[in-house]
Amino acid sequence: VQLQAYGGGLVRAGGSLRLSCAASGSIFTIMGWYRQAPGKQRVLVAVKATGSASNYADSVKGRFTISRDNAKNTVYLQMNSLKPEDTAVYYCNARTTFGEYWGQGTQVTVSS
Repeated sequence: VQLQAYGGGLVRAGGSLRLSCAASGSIFTIMGWYRQAPGKQRVLVAVKATGSASNYADSVKGRFTISRDNAKNTVYLQMNSLKPEDTAVYYCNARTTFGEYWGQGTQVTVSS
């Protein structure tokens, strides 16, 4: 199983970024994103099942949108109205019936 994440970068507060994560090697029941800010634990940002069900952290509801292309095993995170507190390393996560897997992480930095 491999997960390759793309799309991090530096953006000003109020701006937007789109993250992508392409997974291969299995069938993934749930795909999503977590983030880890400096000195803090890794926390859920948004996850999406194969169907339409999604789950968001309260802190990103209304600003971030997760989507999936199941045919491509790719998950996206559209991040709008970014805030400095969104600064973190964002990790792609994918789960199968046998376990879960992590991508390499991509840095998102939001300047004030």
